Amino acid sequence: MTNHIFDYMHQYAYEKVLLFQNEDVGLRAVLAIHSTILGPAAGGTRMWTYASDLDAIEDAMRLARGMTYKYAAAGVNLGGGKVVIIGDPKTQKSEMLFRALGRFINNLRGEYLTGEDVGTTLQDMEYIRMETPYVITLSQESGGAGPIGGATAFGVLQAMKACAEETWGSANLQGRKIVVQGLGAVGYPMVEMLVKENAEVTIADIDANKVAQVQKDFGVNAMDARDVFSVDADIYCPCALGGIVNDETLDQFRVKIICGSANNQLRAERYGDELTRRGILYAPDYIANAGGTVFDTDRLWGGVNTTRGMNKVAKIYERMKQVIEISKAQNIPTYRAADRMAEERIAQARAIKQIGGYHQGVGVTL
Repeated sequence: MTNHIFDYMHQYAYEKVLLFQNEDVGLRAVLAIHSTILGPAAGGTRMWTYASDLDAIEDAMRLARGMTYKYAAAGVNLGGGKVVIIGDPKTQKSEMLFRALGRFINNLRGEYLTGEDVGTTLQDMEYIRMETPYVITLSQESGGAGPIGGATAFGVLQAMKACAEETWGSANLQGRKIVVQGLGAVGYPMVEMLVKENAEVTIADIDANKVAQVQKDFGVNAMDARDVFSVDADIYCPCALGGIVNDETLDQFRVKIICGSANNQLRAERYGDELTRRGILYAPDYIANAGGTVFDTDRLWGGVNTTRGMNKVAKIYERMKQVIEISKAQNIPTYRAADRMAEERIAQARAIKQIGGYHQGVGVTL
């Protein structure tokens, strides 16, 4: 993709990719807007150290497209976008960096709404909010839903239960051997929920301190993060970064289900075909990990209501079952079944927009 960006944009119907910087505060960032057919583009702000500028552009574009499909499949009237900031979130953050980003987002006048993501926090969102109202993820004190990692984990749990029911005839996870990779904002509550389900949980993370803390809190086993792909288990739950299904890992998998919160788990679509051929049930990432965004954006249509928001997240169980049924009925991999479900809704919205029955952003208040 990186050598032919415009061809890639044409192939996957991207609307725009914007590069911007503010040398005074060290801001270098990419904003990708994939689609505004269903509504304003929305997606988190990620901060990461990329090997190259082109890697950052590719990450932003893939994540933005994933957000379009995530919202479409979840029935949320938003499009897909993503910001990535090139930099080390541990050493290069500042209030002014995020306020500069906020001013840029504000110039788009609501075309893009942002929120928390890998490498950013609610405090960072508060800084962005100083310059623009177009921020979804906020603390409860500021009128937002607060931390959303638990909602994301709850959604993954629903998808996992649907996959378990398909694989073993029961949604019960008791006694199932499950490996959770990544112990951050989603991985930690994921472990907590699985322990309550009486699953046999093993954890892995490159941060030894996180591993030690989770072991102390929940009494689970741990393993080297380099060995997660080859472990003999029932379910692999990736909750770190994406691209984990690739040429290097594909032959190592010994699990029956891959279901986690990481974005863009398939390094390329063909790996989804290969998982199906090998009898591994893959929960498409944007189906399984939609819980946080569903819960977070629910406030845009009626204010924060925790019960209503979590009830919407619980529907991920039925969406995952629907994806599985489409997959079986049409004899296609689950990732493609999820795409078709999302693309059908996008096509319907496009048809309405073309006949003048759609007004972008209706009902969205910030």
